[in-house]
Amino acid sequence: MGDIHITSTIGLLLAACLGAGVLADLVHCPKVTAYLLVGLLVGPSALDLVPSDHVTVVEPLLKLAMALVLFNLGCEFTFSKVRRVAAHCLMISAGEIFLTLSFVFVGLLLFGSSSSMALLLGCLAIATAPATTILVLKEFRSEGPVTESTGFLVAMNNFACIVLFEFAFLAIEYSQGTLEVGLGGELFKVVTNIAGSIVLGIIAGLFVSYGCGFLSMKRWLVLLVAAITFLLGINESFDVPYMLSFLMMGVTVANTSDYKQKIVDELDHLSGLLAVLFFVAHGTELDLGAFITAGKLGAVYIVFRILGKWIGVYSTAKLTRQPRELRYWGGACLFAQAGAAIALSTIAVGRNETLGKPIQDIILGSVVLFEIIGPLFIRKSLLQTGEVPLAQAIHHTSRTPMEQLRNVVDRFRSALRRSEPTPSAISKVKVSDLLRKTKGIHQSADFDQVVDHIEHSHDNTYPVVDDRLSVVGVIRYPLLSDVLFDHSAAKLVRAEDLVSDLQSCLHLDDPATKAFELFQGETDDCIPVVSKSSPHELKGVVRRSDVMHALITQRRKKS
Repeated sequence: MGDIHITSTIGLLLAACLGAGVLADLVHCPKVTAYLLVGLLVGPSALDLVPSDHVTVVEPLLKLAMALVLFNLGCEFTFSKVRRVAAHCLMISAGEIFLTLSFVFVGLLLFGSSSSMALLLGCLAIATAPATTILVLKEFRSEGPVTESTGFLVAMNNFACIVLFEFAFLAIEYSQGTLEVGLGGELFKVVTNIAGSIVLGIIAGLFVSYGCGFLSMKRWLVLLVAAITFLLGINESFDVPYMLSFLMMGVTVANTSDYKQKIVDELDHLSGLLAVLFFVAHGTELDLGAFITAGKLGAVYIVFRILGKWIGVYSTAKLTRQPRELRYWGGACLFAQAGAAIALSTIAVGRNETLGKPIQDIILGSVVLFEIIGPLFIRKSLLQTGEVPLAQAIHHTSRTPMEQLRNVVDRFRSALRRSEPTPSAISKVKVSDLLRKTKGIHQSADFDQVVDHIEHSHDNTYPVVDDRLSVVGVIRYPLLSDVLFDHSAAKLVRAEDLVSDLQSCLHLDDPATKAFELFQGETDDCIPVVSKSSPHELKGVVRRSDVMHALITQRRKKS
């Protein structure tokens, strides 16, 4: 596929991601993992469908995607929130950073690594992939102490990684006597780069806050893209760490603008699309050969990094008496690793190829594993701590593929008509003609049975019945989907605890026009059909889509 145009490559990658996203919903897998696996499949390690130079060409877009993610992360940190979260997370962050660095450093030394290599890999082990972690949290719309703490820990991890890496490399060069200038000059350069990155981010944030307050909202997107791309270019031109700049840009906007949430919402569609491209393109760069090349030291790095992250969070959270959920599951949210570690390992190669090349091989090899298992551990942690809305924990679709095809055809037929269909077109159609049989959900059904029913249904409204099959109410998916999915409470919940009042029902001999009129006044996608005689046994449901299909079909027959 060497002659394919780059736009076709982008289209291929996005289309593959679309299919992977649907499959991810079916198998309850984070979409980020699916995108990475798709990239790995079409990349050089497998099918080799994507020319390597095409990924190089879109590299600026991938950095823009990372910049947007970091900006969004920074926008979460108002000073009041930082003070509140830091009160219980600062010690956890310090303990996790220290133990991760220590575990990796000592582990690599024990298995024959040089002290310089072990120290630099210990610093790189601290980094947590911000794009992967934050986008998984956003995908599952999670909220709670673990979610809140994870955002703070990710920010601290990447800040500490960059700073400690620079000082560690400086210490190694000083000990080996390879400093090109004096120690003071190198220290000044490192501090200037870090401070310059922060200052640039603050200036850009103030510019965005002022501009969004001054300009009308319809001009915000142009302003935001202009500010972000210009800042990214300045960082790249002067070799300043752009991750710190965009994190500080977001923090500045969060604390100086009244429109922080609207600014984030304005960028959401752009950042979402670029994030998909980021992960699939990143997946094409994952090298299975590098994973094998990493060898024994790569395996040691992976094991001790995981242990350092988990034990670091667990021990300090227990020491500071944090909630059980944070102790057991906070560390598992920090396993993902990619961007920062890869970028810094590349810098290490540029500064000292003899030292940096083995480090880069281990990082590139371990990233293959961390980027795939990281999102899976995050999802597992969020489900176990009950911080995920039910809609994100189960797979549910409102239509089958054939029903959606029928809906498209009906819409097209309706568009060809000069006037809208009227209820009179189905005056001779009975409710019994449109009935879809269902047994409903028994009121004593446990939570797992309710979820199973929802996953196998294409409705959004589910009748709940008693022992006599009489309807006692309905469960509405749009309301249920905002309920947090808590495993600890699942065994206690029954269907009758989730019901809403039934607003209306139909009988078998009612005209379909009555169903049409009822649907006009409510948002439910189906209405229960019950027998007229007591105990009003459930016979099935009538769907809104079936009524509309009958309306269009009957009108076509009359004309």
